[in-house]
Amino acid sequence: MTQILYYLFLKPLSLLPLRVLYFISDFLFVLNHYVIRYRKKLILKNIRNSFPEKDAKEHKRIARAFNRFFCDFIVESIRCFSMSEKEALKRCRAINPEVLDELHKKRKSIVLAFGHYNNWEMVAMALGGSLKHKTSAIYKPLSNKFFDKKFRETRGKSSLQLIPKRETKAFLEAKKDKAFLVGFGSDQCPNRKKKNLFWTKFLNQDTAVMFGTEKYAVDYDYAVVFLYIERVKRGYYDVELKIIEENPREAAYGSITKKHTQILEEQIRNKPEYWLWSHKRWKLKKQEHEVCH
Repeated sequence: MTQILYYLFLKPLSLLPLRVLYFISDFLFVLNHYVIRYRKKLILKNIRNSFPEKDAKEHKRIARAFNRFFCDFIVESIRCFSMSEKEALKRCRAINPEVLDELHKKRKSIVLAFGHYNNWEMVAMALGGSLKHKTSAIYKPLSNKFFDKKFRETRGKSSLQLIPKRETKAFLEAKKDKAFLVGFGSDQCPNRKKKNLFWTKFLNQDTAVMFGTEKYAVDYDYAVVFLYIERVKRGYYDVELKIIEENPREAAYGSITKKHTQILEEQIRNKPEYWLWSHKRWKLKKQEHEVCH
């Protein structure tokens, strides 16, 4: 059934140019926003809690704008199944890749922190062809093996290597003496089973933040860089690379995690409609013995 869905529906759709797919996106927006209302209560709850200073009218405006963008994100992601590396590079422009050139000269590896903001999927696909570092990203494999394979094939068009989350440590150990870049989605909700959760304020709420970016940077002495994604217009994104810490072992505990969280928050506050509000980001609640940094 999965393969039938892909070859009879998704693959043919992916061959259409984005200017056509955006008509489908417009239809999906109307269907979702007014009929299906996918996770409407969760989206509004997340927005209300993040922006208590805004009124109900503004909360609804952000939710509506998010739903419109989310439908664009869906069709853009479908297009990626057939998008060439050349098109991806045209649509996702790294405006300052030279900031990493000095790190590459020093053979310094990089931990790249990014949020689920704008079309991170398309940017990830283009990234490998934009930078001198060999690129990789940590991801959680899909439960469906067929789509997981297609997902890896699509992202691998630009030499981006996807590393299953459970294999992170083994991968980094094997790359100790090589200059490469590894991306971490830093705004997902961590697992409560993880020891020493790092709590901080994010969008007006006590928030558990994944500590892997800082932990691996310190353990392996990798520079930490934030991937700042700006939407220029439909289907086009500018990528800015911001160095957070070149020498993580000299940084105070938690400072790297707080910094990349604050940068993402600043971007979200500036243009909130491009963040993934439908995600259950705050399902973990801070317990009494846990400290918010």
